[in-house]
Amino acid sequence: MTTVASETADPSRSYRQPIDDVIAALGTNVQHGLSDSEAQPRLQQYGRNELVAEKPLPAWCRFLAQFQDVLVILLLVATAISAGLWAYERDAALPYEAIAIFAVVLLNATMGYVQESRAEAAVAALRAMSAADATVIRDGERRSIPATDIVPGDIIIIEEGDTIPADGRLVESTALQTAEAALTGESLPVTKDTQAIADDVPLGDRHNMIFSGTAATYGHGTAVVTASGMRTEMGRIAGLLKETHDEATPLQRELDRTGKMLGVVVVVIAIVMIATIIIVEDVRGLSAIFDVLILGVALAVAAVPEGLPAVVTAVLAIGVQRMARRHAIIRHLAAVETLGSASVIASDKTGTLTRNQMTVRVVVTASGQATFEGSGYAPDGKVLRDDGGPIDGLLRVELERALAVADRANNATVHEREGRWTVQGDPTEGALLVAARKCGLSSDALDKRLPRVGEVPFSSERKLMSTLHRDLEQQARGIVFTKGAPDVLLTRCSFEVLGDGRRPLTPSRREEILQVNEALAGQALRTLGVAGLWLSTDVLEEYAAAPDARVERDLVFAGLIGMIDPPRKEAKDAVARAKGAGIRPLMITGDHPRTAAVIAQELGITEDGRAITGAELEKLPEAE
Repeated sequence: MTTVASETADPSRSYRQPIDDVIAALGTNVQHGLSDSEAQPRLQQYGRNELVAEKPLPAWCRFLAQFQDVLVILLLVATAISAGLWAYERDAALPYEAIAIFAVVLLNATMGYVQESRAEAAVAALRAMSAADATVIRDGERRSIPATDIVPGDIIIIEEGDTIPADGRLVESTALQTAEAALTGESLPVTKDTQAIADDVPLGDRHNMIFSGTAATYGHGTAVVTASGMRTEMGRIAGLLKETHDEATPLQRELDRTGKMLGVVVVVIAIVMIATIIIVEDVRGLSAIFDVLILGVALAVAAVPEGLPAVVTAVLAIGVQRMARRHAIIRHLAAVETLGSASVIASDKTGTLTRNQMTVRVVVTASGQATFEGSGYAPDGKVLRDDGGPIDGLLRVELERALAVADRANNATVHEREGRWTVQGDPTEGALLVAARKCGLSSDALDKRLPRVGEVPFSSERKLMSTLHRDLEQQARGIVFTKGAPDVLLTRCSFEVLGDGRRPLTPSRREEILQVNEALAGQALRTLGVAGLWLSTDVLEEYAAAPDARVERDLVFAGLIGMIDPPRKEAKDAVARAKGAGIRPLMITGDHPRTAAVIAQELGITEDGRAITGAELEKLPEAE
């Protein structure tokens, strides 16, 4: 009965169904999970929760595969003929020529075998490192089991920092955010919830689903597994890769053609020479004719290039070693030559062309704009006015108030370990903490003065996140800090920070802020708005008891914050070198087209700032 129920669930449509329907279709129970007796048949039915890898070839198969090239076969034939001639003539103590040719063939095969064996061992080691456990509910108990034993219908528990072991539909979500760059290329964590989605939406917009191979960067949640192993989204990608057929590289095709052509030419020359000698010399008698045949065969053997396969293998092996020093594992020698024949490089933006470290570049307040120097998570770099002057006066006050909001409405932490700064949590929130430090604000000091008493987590519907704090320096009041999408936040604001005070936020001023926001987006900056509001103690206690969106009204707008995932310093040089080698670089990203175009121009990938969306790409004819 359980198995039949499981078969009715469609993993690809689980995000569109109410959670109760999904649970019923999977034949499971949120509180008790599956029992061991239910899980075992499902494990046999669906298989282990792992991506199916090609079965490794036995060592003897890998070794024999080195003898498949036409030139190598030609050399083996030459070895056999040379050994046969020696056996017939016995003109030397040993068949030195046959031994020399076979030694070259054996050396060539050994070099290829050793290199491929090393690569296979490295891949096996990486697979072993990726093995992990997962937390599930089985028989009503919370257990840690090998991730490979997870089956559809299992209830899995996700905590911050966990790697998600299988695709699942969320049952509970508390401020859960996941990093899905591995699937979608989007650098920002995705906020998750449990609401069903009525429309058919792309993978990146399925906010009620979690996916195998992604990571939980913040919060926690519970999900029911809808797909495991090769049925996951990651498994689908792996399956598509498996369906691609190996093709001979240009070098392999050329060597194959050369070997065949050489074989034909050598045979033709030998036949012509034998026929010419027999006719011209008027050779008679079986013994004399046999001697001429031996002469022709010896010529054919001498014409075979014994060193060519060994030279090719040696050159490819050198390429493999160079790639290994750059942390690239080449499993087959011929793949090095394929890489050298590339004419287009399609690269992901996040973490490849950029540092995957969000950095605040600008903060705009009522009195002006502050520019931040430096990049990454190290709190180094000056904070200056647009004209290069120091931050002072009203702008200094407004900047500190805006960054105090960004620091408090924040769940990330910044750490320094062995001289390297890292962020735990959302990269965007980490960037805000770094900007506050650059401006001289101390998170520890703010923690002591403004302890948090409540939080309204970010949601995709509100596009805002708020925190409630008690002000220990002014016991009679508390404060709410809010950050989020500027266009949404402005609708919740009635005032704007001006120095130590505030002023009404008029419709014309609101439109002016939105225009600034558009201008920042045109500079490839992601933008956030920040706002706050003082509360009486009574109101604070009321809101803290049941935090909700009620706190996000009549706010005081503090400023706009623009940030960017900066390009890697070495990426621009790499793009220039690729272009110089006749290779066309392309950038693939889930960012807004305008943002993508600016980054591409800064890296030198495009000069006209043209970006093509996925929808536009689908409409292009195959020829383009």
